[in-house]
Amino acid sequence: MLFPNDNNSGIMRVGLMGGTFDPIHMGHLVTAEEARQQFDLDYVIFVPTGSPPHKDHDSISLPEHRYLMTSLAVMSNPSFFVSSFEINAKAPTYTIDTVRHFCCGEQGSPELYFITGADAILEIFTWKEYEELLRLCTFIAVSRPGYSLELFRQTLDSNCPEMQQKVHLLEIPALAVSSTFIRERVALGKTIKYLTPEPVEQYIKNHGLYLVGK
Repeated sequence: MLFPNDNNSGIMRVGLMGGTFDPIHMGHLVTAEEARQQFDLDYVIFVPTGSPPHKDHDSISLPEHRYLMTSLAVMSNPSFFVSSFEINAKAPTYTIDTVRHFCCGEQGSPELYFITGADAILEIFTWKEYEELLRLCTFIAVSRPGYSLELFRQTLDSNCPEMQQKVHLLEIPALAVSSTFIRERVALGKTIKYLTPEPVEQYIKNHGLYLVGK
């Protein structure tokens, strides 16, 4: 994946944001933009999952729908890109696979920042090859509405204090929106305007996504 490189240091700082994005919503976009600004990232790459190893594949939309909705959502931001790496994978992919893929690309080795929820970070010890992950990238732990950052810090300190140098906290204004909430509203025939970008809203309508019985 080639990017214009205007970074005077020569080393790009790239954020990776994975997820099912079923569908992508304003909370995802606000989080990515805030991470980009606070951590001086050159780009944020959204990586829709193809075959999530921990989810029922029958319960999520087809990969092509999720990839296209994500592409529509980010097209107005020149610092946002979408990768089909996990979508194109023939087998379930893990975070370590994705991070390794972006470690060495056509433009050298960027400084990688993996953006995920603070609650997910506390389970990192269950992730595949988590020690290698900590070596290859820095984590941005995003707070969710009602989540205790103080509890997060205490838990991290008591379980793995050495991770403090590899995990940075990012507080996001409370946006009470989730992909589940959007799917439920569509199924009930309710509006999702302003919860997801307008092109994504139109895509969902045009393809009849999330309707009961679909």
